[in-house]
Amino acid sequence: MEDKKIRRNLYRVLRKTGVQKKNIKLSTSFNDDLQFDPIDWSIFAFYLEGVFDISIKDEELNKLDNIKNTIQFLGKTA
Repeated sequence: MEDKKIRRNLYRVLRKTGVQKKNIKLSTSFNDDLQFDPIDWSIFAFYLEGVFDISIKDEELNKLDNIKNTIQFLGKTA
């Protein structure tokens, strides 16, 4: 899947989890900037798996700390 399509779909997932468009930048950290809690992570993982048709293990999800490395991860798996 091409990078532009990955970004667009990831932004769609983030919007579904309640993240405002102005807060979505490559350097945005899920924990520090967006204050993701366990429920946010569950919702994010659910939508991410559905939109990208993938299965994410917990240890992989724990490595996703910002938008940039999430895009890189999705580029490898999608």
